[in-house]
Amino acid sequence: MNKSNFLRANVNKTLLVLIAVAGTFAGLLWSRAVLSLSVMLLGVVGLWGISPARWLKQRWWMTGVLWVACYFFSGFWSTDMHYWSTRCEVKLPVLLLPLAFAFLPGFSQRHRLLYSLALNVLVLGGSVYSLYFLFSDPVKYVAGYDYSNVLPTLIENDHIIFSLVMALSIIWNIYLLPTVRRRLIRYLLAIATLLHIVMLHVLAVRSGLVAFYLFVGAWSVYMAFRRRYRWAGISLLLGFTLAAAASVHFIPTLRNRLEHFNYTLQMYREGNISGDYSDLGRYMSYDLALKLIQKHPLQGVGAGEMLDSMKAGYTRYYPQVPEEQRLIPHNQFLAVALGCGLPAMLLFTVWVFYPLFRIRRSRSGFFFFATWLALLLPLLVEPLLEIQFGVFVYLFFLLWQRHAMRQDDAKLQC
Repeated sequence: MNKSNFLRANVNKTLLVLIAVAGTFAGLLWSRAVLSLSVMLLGVVGLWGISPARWLKQRWWMTGVLWVACYFFSGFWSTDMHYWSTRCEVKLPVLLLPLAFAFLPGFSQRHRLLYSLALNVLVLGGSVYSLYFLFSDPVKYVAGYDYSNVLPTLIENDHIIFSLVMALSIIWNIYLLPTVRRRLIRYLLAIATLLHIVMLHVLAVRSGLVAFYLFVGAWSVYMAFRRRYRWAGISLLLGFTLAAAASVHFIPTLRNRLEHFNYTLQMYREGNISGDYSDLGRYMSYDLALKLIQKHPLQGVGAGEMLDSMKAGYTRYYPQVPEEQRLIPHNQFLAVALGCGLPAMLLFTVWVFYPLFRIRRSRSGFFFFATWLALLLPLLVEPLLEIQFGVFVYLFFLLWQRHAMRQDDAKLQC
């Protein structure tokens, strides 16, 4: 292929990638089917013209293939094949997206700005959607936080995923801001970032808040260790500490959320273990999962039997928990071990931490680590990769930031 044809092919490939990305965002808002088709398009575009022989050189992808294969093989000792197929289907992007992103062409600054525009419009639109409910009946929705009832959100009312997207968009905006030359666009990105931060506290979902403050803490340390920005890092940490304290006082949804968390701890100390309290529900799911894993350490109960096995455990150990609150463990590592055994969990753990071994000590490397850290948190408190939206958000944001890191580090080496 001559140079002009090569450039034309890359331009067309990049355009299709951006169309696929826009489709994934539309799918998050309106349709799971659109999301699935857009992920498939993104995968096909990334692998178009790439020899399968090159696939095998992608070690992170290969590790993902191995732990996902454990889910498929567990079908041999599963009886609920519908539940088994659902658990396997949601993992398919793990087999596609990491491989596709490995072969995507580089993105120009214009392409990054288009992506940022789509991402920020999505998040701001979601904020307006949630605020509409809050302003329409503030007494009702603020009081709801006393009972762990969060404001309605986009992404099919999955407030955990939406808050995580909000935190990740903040990280991406801050990463991109210093590279934006046009003052107006830089101001708009900065304003959007501030609005996301405020809304993250109004929504008061712990997964998003903890992800955000992990980033702030890591960013402060990162700047403090750079002599040129030492005082900026210290000031940032102190400033956000004061802002967090003030937000608890001035934002009623956040204040009620914290009061409910303290009340849950009090109920736990008094021995009132009930599924009505979300944190205690997590504790019970961990306890039951560990009991089941001890009985089936090597091959697990089977991906198709995860829910039924947990329900039977609730009946035996926590019969007071209603049927609709009997769920699989709120931890992705335990979920893998429960369904497929400890060897599969070991493979999964290697897959989760493997991207860290390729990080360079650079600004882009830090922001990739910050994204990875923000995505690690929900794996510890939610079965994030057992749902379609969770799999997409985890893979896409991690891979997009990783692609940006590699592209920027390659420029520094030139």
